[in-house]
Parts: sequence; structure tokens; C-alpha cells
Amino acid sequence: MDRLKILVVDDEARMRKLVKDFLVKKNYDVMEAGDGAEALDVFFENQDIALIILDVMMPKVDGWQVVREVREYSKVPIIMLTARAEERDELMGFELGVDEYIAKPFSPKILTARVEAVLRRSIPDEGEAVIEYSGVKLDKNAHIVTIDGTSVDLSFKEFELLSYFMDNKGIALSRDKILNGVWNYDYFGDARTIDTHVKKLRSKMGDKGDLIKTIWGMGYKFE
Repeated sequence: MDRLKILVVDDEARMRKLVKDFLVKKNYDVMEAGDGAEALDVFFENQDIALIILDVMMPKVDGWQVVREVREYSKVPIIMLTARAEERDELMGFELGVDEYIAKPFSPKILTARVEAVLRRSIPDEGEAVIEYSGVKLDKNAHIVTIDGTSVDLSFKEFELLSYFMDNKGIALSRDKILNGVWNYDYFGDARTIDTHVKKLRSKMGDKGDLIKTIWGMGYKFE
């Protein structure tokens, strides 16, 4: 099995080396970036990165902006490392879609344990990689959706939304639950985001868009 690739981003070379040394011992393939701009270049040149470990305070482009740009295209797990342990910074991280938030100084052993836990949650079982229902086929690994054999061009968020609906087929989902599951928002999401994306998704799915039922006053159900 190929080693999972992790991108470590920090403007302090000593910190990058510390994190890298512990991850390499756990048999991960580690890439490095010294600032946010370099991190974005490395990430978009390497589509097989499994996880990003990211500092907040960096020159050129800070960690928050890196998260914003990555989340436009990818749901790759992100662990934030920061010396700023204030609650509002932590809440901002989760609002933007960060998976874990670890304040400096930290134990490298704890960090590697968090890395393993996040990766376990993010890598789907092979049996769950392809979902099919009523002519709609979704391949999580290839990021492809077909309807009755015809490919459908979905945006990243539309794909994630459809995947979430199909994973929870037959279950009534509130807007808050969908925000938390797809956008990683907890209490900060805007429910109108859901309605806008559902409308676009239904339109692209044609007649199959009717599989997404509206539950008035609550949210949606895929059935």
C-alpha cells in the first residue's frame, strides 16, 4: 500500500522538522511548505495529499486564507497548529472547515495520534466508495456522478451534497445537520446556502432531482 502523503505548513523550519520526523516514523510521506503561498502551490500540484497540517500565522498568505482557498476545491482533512489559543480563533477554524485544532506548544505524540484519528475518519471503506440508487451512481474515489449511464457535471460542493444525501438515504436531514456534514459548519452556517445548492443540484439531475424531497420547516430527505 502506498504511503499516505501529508503536507506540513509552518514558517518555522524547526517546527516543520519536528512534525516531519514524528510522521516519517509512522511511515507517512511528508511534504513541506514555509508559507501559505507555497502551501497552495504544493497542494494544487499534488492532488493525492491526504491531510494538511497548517500553521495560522505565516507570511504572504496566512493559514485562514489557505483553508478558504483549499475548501473551494477539496474536503481534504486539515489540522491547524497555532500559538493563538483564543476561543474565537478556534471557532473560526471550525467555521472555515478545519477538522482539528491544536495549540502550540503540543506533544508530537498527541499530534500523530490526532493525525491517525482524522485519517481514519476521512478515508472511506472500499465498500462505501461507490453508491448507486435508482439510476444515480456516485463514485467517491473517482469523483464522478452518472445518471442512467450519462455523466453529470457537478461542482465540488454539489458532489459532496449528493454524496451526503445518498449516504443518508431515507433519513430526514435538518439544514443544520447538512451544514455540519457537508460544510463542516456547526452553529455558523447560513441555511440559505443549503437551499441554493439543492436547487442547483436538482436542476443538474433532471428528473432524478425529484429524489431529493423537501421536508417543510426542517430540511431534506433523499428517497
